[in-house]
Amino acid sequence: MPNPTYVGRFAPTPSGFLHFGSLVAALASYLDARACGGRWLLRMEDLDPPREMPGAQDAILRTLERYGFEWDGTMVRQSDRHAAYQAVIDHLLQQGLAYACTCSRKQLEAHGGIYPGTCRNAAHPMTGAAIRLRVPELEYRFLDRVQGEFRQHLGREVGDFVIRRRDGLYAYQLAVVLDDAWQGVTDIVRGADLLDSTPRQLYLQELLGLPQPRYLHIPLLIQPDGHKLGKSYRSPPLPADRAAPLLGRALRALGQPAPAELDAASPRQVLAWGIAHWDPTRIPACRTLPEEQLR
Repeated sequence: MPNPTYVGRFAPTPSGFLHFGSLVAALASYLDARACGGRWLLRMEDLDPPREMPGAQDAILRTLERYGFEWDGTMVRQSDRHAAYQAVIDHLLQQGLAYACTCSRKQLEAHGGIYPGTCRNAAHPMTGAAIRLRVPELEYRFLDRVQGEFRQHLGREVGDFVIRRRDGLYAYQLAVVLDDAWQGVTDIVRGADLLDSTPRQLYLQELLGLPQPRYLHIPLLIQPDGHKLGKSYRSPPLPADRAAPLLGRALRALGQPAPAELDAASPRQVLAWGIAHWDPTRIPACRTLPEEQLR
């Protein structure tokens, strides 16, 4: 039966083609939504044109279709949402909750990724500057459905973070919060590399009066050289002719005991099995998973 209270989403970045790690993330979010009759949305996170690979958006859509995925409604592109992001930034600046920052990456290298507040009270002009959000000296915590309780002190462990880059591009942390709320997303299923980002997003949700979704962070697949499967490390794109066996392998990466005979089924038959047998409590409660164990 349809469940209008559950809205999930898959939000790929078109900096390259979908790879096996992308498939595991897409499959987890898809099954979690469909197993309870929820909606599953598709959003293209094309915030960074210089990093976008020509043709990647179309290739991502074709791959999802060949692997049997069906999404609800029309795909949303973040590149169409710039006005909404800027309106919120203008509001935060007017309220004194954000400010201009002229620090370079080199200046911040010695601080280990924690912003020291250099420009917090400098009143720099906006031209050619990044925009940072002031964070409170508070600890934010949430209960992840797989990883358990996660907590982070924003002031000590993160510092004021960027919501618009110096080159004028909007930051992921702001865009994802606004888009999830705008689309009515209730459940976010994504990779554990974004676990550390969640407290920043909780703060933005609180600050803007937006609802807090439920979170489920799946383990990252790690290659033998120690790098995660991803576009940055030239992970091979998903082949069109191996959809069923790779879906089965992705199910097993998620702890779902997919039978070997599914490898000879159609992609939609594999997905149907996954929906019928989905059990998120079987997902390994770890941040990383060696990819070679799945071969």
